[in-house]
Amino acid sequence: MKDAFGLPQSLLVLGGTSEIALATARRLVARRTRTVWLAGRSSPALDAAAEQLRGLGAEVRTVAFDALDPESHEAALGKVFAEGDIDLVLLAFGILGDQAHDEREPLNAVRVAQTNYTGAVSAGLVAARSLQAQGHGSLVVLSSVAGERARRANFIYGSSKAGLDAFAQGLGDALHGTGVHVMVVRPGFVRSRMTEGMAQAPLATTPEAVATAIELGLRRRSETVWVPGALRMVMSAVRHLPRSVFRRLPV
Repeated sequence: MKDAFGLPQSLLVLGGTSEIALATARRLVARRTRTVWLAGRSSPALDAAAEQLRGLGAEVRTVAFDALDPESHEAALGKVFAEGDIDLVLLAFGILGDQAHDEREPLNAVRVAQTNYTGAVSAGLVAARSLQAQGHGSLVVLSSVAGERARRANFIYGSSKAGLDAFAQGLGDALHGTGVHVMVVRPGFVRSRMTEGMAQAPLATTPEAVATAIELGLRRRSETVWVPGALRMVMSAVRHLPRSVFRRLPV
């Protein structure tokens, strides 16, 4: 169960090698979390992440999970929930893709969409049902400001995040009053392995800053978290720009 400050004692990470997810896990383990499940494809990186969290004092287990195999999600998550209640599910998997390349290779674009949206819909619904069955818990979904308005430079990724964001908001409404809390996190440009080599956008942030915002959001039982917070006003303005003006922006 969560502590008096709304922080989880048990955590399931879907996307167990995500830098944001691992920064969040480290932060929560330093506070209260004692049991962590890392779900992802079997890899040395997943094993290393588990060892790192064990070194911080957490009991850590891994479970095979593939966002592109929705038919396996029921069994994978069911294995975790069969071992005991989960206070927090962090849905953190996703891929950025290569916009220029993916426009020329539609199957690559489909893979971005299937990972970021279709896989998340499947895993999100399975997790939500399990949380609802136990009567409590939080589902935190890592969205992106890229989903607020599709940009020429990354509209494939942005559109997949727009779908994910809308899905998560609707799921939160569907679960309102059930004891299950859904929180959507919208980071801006995050300096990480995923964005290495890319030109840094204004108001760039870090995995650690996103983790801090997630902790605060859990304490407040927020429904939407922007990282950094200033992006909320910036994106509100961007969203309402006339399309003719938006097209001329260097984005």
